[in-house]
Order: sequence, then structure tokens, then C-alpha cells
Amino acid sequence: MLHSHEGLHVHFRVADRYVRVAHLGFQAQVYRDSCAEFFVRPGGTGGYLNFEMNAGGSLLVSFIEDWTRTPEGFRRARSLDPAWDDRIPRVHTLPERVDPEIVRPVDWSIQYTIPWSLFLEVTGHGRPTTGDVWTGNFYKCGDETSHPHWASWSPIGDALNFHAPERFGRLVFA
Repeated sequence: MLHSHEGLHVHFRVADRYVRVAHLGFQAQVYRDSCAEFFVRPGGTGGYLNFEMNAGGSLLVSFIEDWTRTPEGFRRARSLDPAWDDRIPRVHTLPERVDPEIVRPVDWSIQYTIPWSLFLEVTGHGRPTTGDVWTGNFYKCGDETSHPHWASWSPIGDALNFHAPERFGRLVFA
């Protein structure tokens, strides 16, 4: 990850196996596919944004202000407006759909830029300055692959719950 005057740039390079991409389009349930995720809490407090992108480049983004689980999802969360789909440039190395699953080892990558205007509009936090600390986590998942798996950069504890901002790591801007 790095930042520029444009926004926050996120790049995942994944050495994987059992890669599947079946959920297509903005706000699809991409976490069910071979997916990499970035959750970020600007300013280190308050709500957080989750950016979940499958290996085919489909993106799911929400702003979660109260991550208490309910039968409908979360107590207070909202999906981003579909207009943001075109405003988050991205590249990916695999096709938009990978079905049947790739069972052999394969490397894939996704890269996207989150404009500072998105952070400002959704969270009230704009471009950070040197020394600012946000919190976040990076994840890899494959819920509906033939070999389901989950991993995180910052430890999540015993429960398989990525939506735990108290466990996010520190992101220091330099």
C-alpha cells in the first residue's frame, strides 16, 4: 500500500490455489470467491470502510459504523453508491470469471486506488498528513472455493471475524 496526491493505492499479489471467481459486478458477494480485502478506519476511531475485491476485479464496499451483528448484517452499515464503481480505478490479472476453479498453483494480483474524495465524503476524513495514524487490516479469503480458507495481516484472535476494528493494525503515514 502507498499513498499519493490521488489517493490510497492498494496492491495484493497472491500465491494461491483453488481459485474461483463466480460473483460479478459492484457490490456482489465477492468474499465468497478468491478474494483479498482491505478494511480501513481513517483516524483510527469511528466507523471503517471495507474494500473487498475478488481475483476478477469485482468490488464490494461498505461503510460500517456499528459492527454489531444482526440477522440483516450489521447494526449500522451502508453500501457505497454505485457511482463509486467507476471512480475506483482497478486492474486485475485474472479474467472477471474463473469457473471452473483453477486447482493448480497460480499467482494473481489486484490493484486499486481509493480517491481521497471517497474518504472525505463517506467518513469525513480527507488526505492524511505525515505522522497521521489510521488503523486497518488486510485479508485473504476463499469462502466458497473447494478448499475454504482465511488469513489476515493483523491477528484477529480465536473467532473468525474480520469485522473487528479493535484488532486492526496501525497504518502510519510517512
